[in-house]
Amino acid sequence: MGLFDDINRFLEDRLDEFLRNNPHLELQAIEEQLREQEQDTQKLIAQLQHKETSLQQEIMDIAEKIQTWHSRVSKAQAANRQDLAEAAKEREATLLRQGNQVWGQMEGTKQRILQSKQLLEQIKQRRQEVKAKFAQQAASNSNYSNSYTTGWEKNFANSSYSKAVDPLEAEFQKWELDDELEQMKRNMGKG
Repeated sequence: MGLFDDINRFLEDRLDEFLRNNPHLELQAIEEQLREQEQDTQKLIAQLQHKETSLQQEIMDIAEKIQTWHSRVSKAQAANRQDLAEAAKEREATLLRQGNQVWGQMEGTKQRILQSKQLLEQIKQRRQEVKAKFAQQAASNSNYSNSYTTGWEKNFANSSYSKAVDPLEAEFQKWELDDELEQMKRNMGKG
C-alpha cells in the first residue's frame, strides 16, 4: 500500500502545483467543489425536512395514545379499579417520556435544518465570489488569455509552428543566448 500512497501523494502534489500555476483552472476546480457542496447540502436539507415531518407525525401519534390512556386512567378511577388506573398512569407516563424524546429529536432536527440552510447560503455566496473572481480574471487576461494553458489546451503538436520558425522559440533562444553572452562577459571580467 505504501507505493500506491506515494504515487497518490505525488500525483496530488503535481496537481496542486499545476493548479497554483494555472489560477483560472484552480478557480474552476473550486467552483466545481462548491457546486457539489451546494447540491449535497440541498439533499441534506431535504432529508432533514423529511425526518422532521416524520417526527411531527410520530409526536401526533404519541399524543393520541396519551389522550387514550389519560381517559382510561379517569375511567378506571371512576370504576374504582386502582390496579388498572395505576397501570394506565404508568403507560401514560411512558408515552409522555417517549413524546419528550421525540420532541427533542424534532427540535434537534429543526436546528440542523437551520444550520444547513445557513451553510447553503454561505456556499452560494462563496460560489458567487469565485465566479466573480473568475470573470474578473478572464477580463484582465483577455489579451493574454489563459497564458499558462494555451499550449496545453490547444493541440500544440498540430500547430503550424515548427521549431525553426516558432516565434516564441526564437525569442527564447535569443534571450538565452544574450544571457549566456552576458555571463561569459562577467566571467572574463573576473579572470
